[in-house]
Order: sequence, then C-alpha cells, then structure tokens
Amino acid sequence: MSQDAPTERRRSTLERFFGGHPLNVIVKLAFISLLVGMTMSFFGLDVQSVVRGAIELVHDTLRDGMGIFRDLGGFILTGAALVVPIWLLMRLARSR
Repeated sequence: MSQDAPTERRRSTLERFFGGHPLNVIVKLAFISLLVGMTMSFFGLDVQSVVRGAIELVHDTLRDGMGIFRDLGGFILTGAALVVPIWLLMRLARSR
C-alpha cells in the first residue's frame, strides 16, 4: 500500500553551478546570445561601443559620486554653523 517516493538523483556540483545540465545551459545561453547579438546589430551596437559605454558610465559615476560627497560635506558644514550653536545654547540653558 505504501508508495515509494520517486528518488531524485543528487545533482553534481557542476549541475548546481550551472542550474541544470551544463550542455543544456550552454545551448540555451548560445541561443539567447544569438538573439541579443542580432538585436544589437539591428540597432547598430557592437561589443566595443557597449564596453566603452560601460567604462564611461563607471568613470562618470565615480566622478559624480565624489562630487555628491563633496556637496554633502558642504551641506553638513553649512547646517552645523546654525545647529551646533543652537544645540550648545539649549544644553547650557537646560543645565541651569
């Protein structure tokens, strides 16, 4: 009366890494790469322009990101010029 549960074989480390049988995954990736490559070619994009654009994006982000920290520092110092004296006066008034 008892039904044996179907035994599932253990997946190898390679199958776990790929997320399935390696050959199946490679075929799927090749097909998707073909579709993406054809689409990029249709829009006039090539590998060099994509890589160059990614490098410029990272460069611009780092450059502008550091500018944001510089601006934040200026905002903190400007605010502190008012906040710290007011806080100090409130602390002195409370201690009396």
